[in-house]
Amino acid sequence: MKKIMLLNGPNLNMLGKREPGIYGTGTLAELEKRITQLGRENGIEIISFQSNSEGKLIDKIQDAWESGIQGIIFNPGAYTHYSYAIRDAIAGIDVPVIEVHMTNVHKRESFRHVSVIAPVAMGQIVGLGFKGYELALLALLDKEKERG
Repeated sequence: MKKIMLLNGPNLNMLGKREPGIYGTGTLAELEKRITQLGRENGIEIISFQSNSEGKLIDKIQDAWESGIQGIIFNPGAYTHYSYAIRDAIAGIDVPVIEVHMTNVHKRESFRHVSVIAPVAMGQIVGLGFKGYELALLALLDKEKERG
């Protein structure tokens, strides 16, 4: 079975509790369940991982390549704006990555407008909440079909 990694960075473990006016009331467990179900419907196994640690996220990115993962749906959280180490890890693997943010980062504080991840990602989806993750999965499925 083909596998796609759902990777979430710092503070996403607090979904549903942290600033619900911005991020909504859905939890990370609910998001993972939703994406896992959509994956199952499309013959894809979803491997979910969340960490507040930059090094652990980098390890998972590198492991994805080594273990044959077909794609990564990644919300790097605040690391989006300054983690050159995560950027370099993504640039160093041959696995398509789609960067996802639940909120429209371009409508928020100016420091959130720049992503060091976007230049090495297949694409970026912002502002669509959980739906953005679903669209990322569908885009990765399309990419996999193109690759044969």
